Amino acid sequence: MRDLTLRQIEVIRAVMMTGTIAGAAALLNVSAPGISRLLKHTEASLGVRLFERKAGLFIPATEAARVFEQVHQVYEKVENLSFVVGNLRRGRDAGLAFASVPSIAQFIASRALRRVRSRFPELYIDLNILTIEDAVDYLLLERGEFVAMSYAVENPALDCHLLARGEVVAILPHNHPLAGRQSISVHDIADEPLIGVDPSDPYGAIVARPFRDAGIEPRHAIRGRFAQTVVSLVRHGLGVALIDEFSVAEVYMPGLVRVRLSETVEVSAFAMQKRGRVLSSFAEHAIEALRHELSAAVRSRPWERAGAPGH
Repeated sequence: MRDLTLRQIEVIRAVMMTGTIAGAAALLNVSAPGISRLLKHTEASLGVRLFERKAGLFIPATEAARVFEQVHQVYEKVENLSFVVGNLRRGRDAGLAFASVPSIAQFIASRALRRVRSRFPELYIDLNILTIEDAVDYLLLERGEFVAMSYAVENPALDCHLLARGEVVAILPHNHPLAGRQSISVHDIADEPLIGVDPSDPYGAIVARPFRDAGIEPRHAIRGRFAQTVVSLVRHGLGVALIDEFSVAEVYMPGLVRVRLSETVEVSAFAMQKRGRVLSSFAEHAIEALRHELSAAVRSRPWERAGAPGH
């Protein structure tokens, strides 16, 4: 006697439920002759009569009662497995924990999560907003699977993967005299009230680089801790700033104007994870969504389109 296949179990159960070959065939959406042949082959290979044939009906044989009991249990387990797989496909009873630095979280992360949610509509998502300094502990203590970064941290216990490359741009109040320019230089704004992040901060060092490369030491009138704060201060007319383009990657930015910087300074986005950690399919999908949205933001650059609002 050989083992039953799942297909044979499915056919036996269908005949049990419907009592006829035609009914089983309709239930399984296959041809009746195929069901008949498989059932005969199954009984022959097992050496056991499974059904009594009476007036065209298939009645479970008394001696095969234990077989039918096991068939029912196996089928229930298969259905349970299908249910679990279906839940996993939708993200039900599963979670994704990751973090982002504020500059990427401002606009890009929400767009990426919209893509993740469309793929896994019932996935629980825990998004933390961290500074670059906090990201290392977050990953090493395995509080989440990865961090979206604006700076590649050198640490032997971590891996960084490039997501996209962008540029540093200037932002000014919408009524600023330089707001109508196609591009400006750091020399044009060196004497303006500057708003920025402490240059000793990794992010602050990135946006201060064009000044320092030009031999200018930036003198901040106001300092904020995060990119969102800098954007708000500029929007309220308190000064001008340099910022990574991902932090202002929104079509409508009322109250401020984004202008290309003459001194091109690259800024990159990374996904950082603990070395050796195997990411979930949810995390992998989220990283690809971030890569897609970051790249799309660089390609579109709404402020470079003629007449774009909040350009």
